[in-house]
Amino acid sequence: MLIGNVGKDPDVRYFDADQAVAKLPLATTERGYTLKNGTQVPDHTDWHNLVFYKQLAKIVEQYVHKGDKLYIEGRLRYTNYDDQQGKRRYVTEIFVENMEMLTPRQKSAGGSPAAAESAQSGNGGEQGQQDDALPF
Repeated sequence: MLIGNVGKDPDVRYFDADQAVAKLPLATTERGYTLKNGTQVPDHTDWHNLVFYKQLAKIVEQYVHKGDKLYIEGRLRYTNYDDQQGKRRYVTEIFVENMEMLTPRQKSAGGSPAAAESAQSGNGGEQGQQDDALPF
């Protein structure tokens, strides 16, 4: 689980039969503090590579933008490759399985993005639409 801010607009690619993959960087920050002896410890920011698939990628493409705050759940994937100079490079990505948008959205004339505020990779954002139909 991570909560952080999107570093840039999603990079979305489509392949076979309208399937989508979206990638974006997410920044998480640990706040700085002051030690008892007066030493200042500054904020520390880590960057994470997020990968979204299928319907969740399409939701990200439509509703997620640079600066937005996201809550994500996913699994880690480690890969490596050799760069052009033959040096081994290691990559850690988070394959997102669940996402919640934490940045408040402005209401628009075209409709509400409420269905996209909570989305899981297999349900296409239907959870938010079902909640609207509850009588209480």
